[in-house]
Amino acid sequence: MQLKHLLLTTALAFGATSMATAQDASVEKSIYGIQTGFLGIWAHNESRIADKFAIRSEIGFDAGLFGSGFSNNNLGYVLTPVLTVEPRWYYNIKRRDTKGRRTANNSANFLTAKINYHPDWFTISSDDRWVHNQIAVIPTWGIRRVIGKHFTYETAIGLGYRYTFRKSYGFSTNLGEAAFDLDLRIGYTF
Repeated sequence: MQLKHLLLTTALAFGATSMATAQDASVEKSIYGIQTGFLGIWAHNESRIADKFAIRSEIGFDAGLFGSGFSNNNLGYVLTPVLTVEPRWYYNIKRRDTKGRRTANNSANFLTAKINYHPDWFTISSDDRWVHNQIAVIPTWGIRRVIGKHFTYETAIGLGYRYTFRKSYGFSTNLGEAAFDLDLRIGYTF
């Protein structure tokens, strides 16, 4: 009789542990962090809205490099503020957990529809460059991974649409065009 109770207790404990592990495989409730990449620096928050879904809000500076021609090879830069909101679907977070891979700090692959707004508040530039008000919607695929406890790296690629509000700057029309997005970022999660 004791052996039956021991086996039943062990089976129930194993089942409860398995269920608890499966329930842990979801995005974090709320995480804050900073990231930098080849062209910018950003601060962000991700808040869970479901097991595999989070809303990411971000504020930062997007950077750009430009040349002034073939003859004098002057290289310039511009930094402009950017506000971003994106719903993220971490579609493989449960699969990563069942394979024993890390899922801390939303370490998984994701799909998103990134919405960027570049206001014309100010620019920081090597000359008198100005960035016009513009908004972009870019469907994006990416991966996020954790290094150690707090460091992360993220890479993403997407193609979407950008609309620039040029009429208010004296142009005859606004401009809509394709927008390509490539992110290569490292960061720190608090």
